[in-house]
Amino acid sequence: MRRFCGFITGFVFFISGILKLLDPVGTGLIMKEYMDFLHIGFMDFAAKFSGTVFALAETVIGTALITGIWRRMTAIAAMSIQGFFTLLTLILVIFNPEMDCGCFGEAVHLTHLETFLKNIVICILLGCAFIPLRGLGRPKKRKYVSFALVTVSVLAFTVYSWMYIPLVDFTDYKPAAELQSGSREAEEDRYEAIFIYEKDGVQQSFTLSHLPDTTWKFVSTETREKEDYDNIRINLSFYDSEGLYCDYTATKGKVMIISVYDPRMKEQKWNRIAEFISDAAAEGFNPMLLVASTPEEMSGQLGKLDENKRKTLERHMYYADYKTLATMNRSNGGLTYFSDGYLIRKWAGRSLPDRVELHETATGDDTEVIIGQSTQSSLTFQAFLLYVFAIMLLM
Repeated sequence: MRRFCGFITGFVFFISGILKLLDPVGTGLIMKEYMDFLHIGFMDFAAKFSGTVFALAETVIGTALITGIWRRMTAIAAMSIQGFFTLLTLILVIFNPEMDCGCFGEAVHLTHLETFLKNIVICILLGCAFIPLRGLGRPKKRKYVSFALVTVSVLAFTVYSWMYIPLVDFTDYKPAAELQSGSREAEEDRYEAIFIYEKDGVQQSFTLSHLPDTTWKFVSTETREKEDYDNIRINLSFYDSEGLYCDYTATKGKVMIISVYDPRMKEQKWNRIAEFISDAAAEGFNPMLLVASTPEEMSGQLGKLDENKRKTLERHMYYADYKTLATMNRSNGGLTYFSDGYLIRKWAGRSLPDRVELHETATGDDTEVIIGQSTQSSLTFQAFLLYVFAIMLLM
């Protein structure tokens, strides 16, 4: 029973940590909210790094709990961390700030009370597993090899996640999501006509495509917002150098959006983006460069670039807020492809497509791209989880 309780808490620790390691940028955003709440906002610059370190420690402790190695030391580390977070979530319950606990990254969202109750349960399980700290037994020697293999795999996974975009996207900006537009057509699409009919003293609502037979009597017509309208559409608000909002331009045709939430990039990266914009335009795309900055700041930022490349960037440049761009694409300088307002695919900034891939994307079927890319990334992540759990449980 003690080992079973240790395994359950280890599983929670591991999954919680790996979901945060899956998305280091998102974890950094959560850490920023915690830092602001604790009035240590001056540490914001270290949010992504510290969040990744915490998540890595959580995952390693979870691995140790599952494999059962170094049980006394692991017990002390797990109970210390869990005690700290239980106290922290109690403070969140009391003050109830508008922020997400981030226990499971973007995958699962809990209220402060739900998080606190979850932490209480884990504390009880840890107590059952390790108190008193004697008679814990010893693991088989091969479990140390199992722990080492999983830890190395987790480190490799962390490096990949740090360099590229998440294998599984849990944000609202996921493939097949549709952009809202400020155009009149979008407003008309937002609402639908509801027809009220009556029969045998009972009134019922019908849509235009599902009207009742002639035995029903027409009563009235209402205009209502479509169900789940806000859940199936995403906002992408941005404006040009004159301050005019241009949201609608991203909903028409094939649009490639390069999002830069931190403009402090090297000249080499800006040059690559300028070259990509030229290639994308040549292949028939509408390239857009969205930056979390102002025209004045970007003028100074791009001042040292070659004149032609600087003009290329400025000609396609728009401005948006930091959180929107970091949510849309976790990679700074990353690429997001929209086709008629639907999000099709994302690329990390270090793996922008070349002319050949751009041509294949322009001439390919968007639905196949969505299904193929999403399935491949999801299966890769599932295969990784299957691999590490097989090692921890079977080796």
